[in-house]
Amino acid sequence: MNIHPNLIYSMSGIIGFLVLSTATNGILKWRFPTRNFNEVSQRIKSWWILAGLFFLALLSTQKIAIVFFGLISFLALKEYFSIIETRRADRRVLFWAYLAIPLQYSLVWYEWYNMFIIFVPVYMFLFLPLRMVLIGDTDGFLKSIGTIQWGLMMMVFCLGHYAYLLVLGSDGNPNGGGPALVLFLVMTTQLNDVAQFLWGKTLGKRKIIPKVSPGKTWAGMIGGVATTTLLSCAVGPFLTPMSWQMSLFAGLLIGLCGFIGDVVMSAVKRDLGIKDSGALIPGHGGVLDRVDSLMYTAPVFLHFMLYFYY
Repeated sequence: MNIHPNLIYSMSGIIGFLVLSTATNGILKWRFPTRNFNEVSQRIKSWWILAGLFFLALLSTQKIAIVFFGLISFLALKEYFSIIETRRADRRVLFWAYLAIPLQYSLVWYEWYNMFIIFVPVYMFLFLPLRMVLIGDTDGFLKSIGTIQWGLMMMVFCLGHYAYLLVLGSDGNPNGGGPALVLFLVMTTQLNDVAQFLWGKTLGKRKIIPKVSPGKTWAGMIGGVATTTLLSCAVGPFLTPMSWQMSLFAGLLIGLCGFIGDVVMSAVKRDLGIKDSGALIPGHGGVLDRVDSLMYTAPVFLHFMLYFYY
């Protein structure tokens, strides 16, 4: 597998940022020994592990990377099914929902876009209610099929879009092909989350939707989107085929869509009465807490690329 230099340089930049964050955290702990920096330390350690696994996947073969991204969909869907209420009769339906993951990602594997784009929203959408009907339990039918279908759409179909970026060739992106597009998307999406948190903590006063996510402020949202847009302008021409003007537009879309994905999952967790979707990632919560924004940015960015460059 030929690795484009721009991909290596960008990963090195991210590693440098993590080194700086680790050093800054160490200095703050030494300078203010009475303050509790445990959560920040956990977050930074988890970022090291997450970044390492992500980089290994991108630097490996395309097939290994697709399997890795499929595993993330599986963990996200499993976590989702663990926090929602399902009926005893739904267990046989959940089997088919899980089976959709290898089927959907095999469509990425074979680069069958026409089936990839309709398999879950059409065929699984039609099949799962039929399987539920055959079980014969109609009590709570509509609520049950709705929650299962929504989870499948978000954690498998929408999240699977960033995996499909992998198979986009270097003919449309001479700056690193599909892996560079994935790195650009994940980097800007995750920075958007971090920037919104930091801007909100620093300047945030006016709440946007306090009944859904009390921590979200106008300053956090605007500051996060602006930071993401600036980063996109800087690295877009380096990792993608976009000019700085198109990179600005893409950064704006990613910033806004990332915010929407975050608050939508916040609404789900508030409805369920939970703070985090899980505890798999120390300092961050669960898998869903880390990929909620990506479920919105991935479809938008993939179709943005397909429309303008492929």
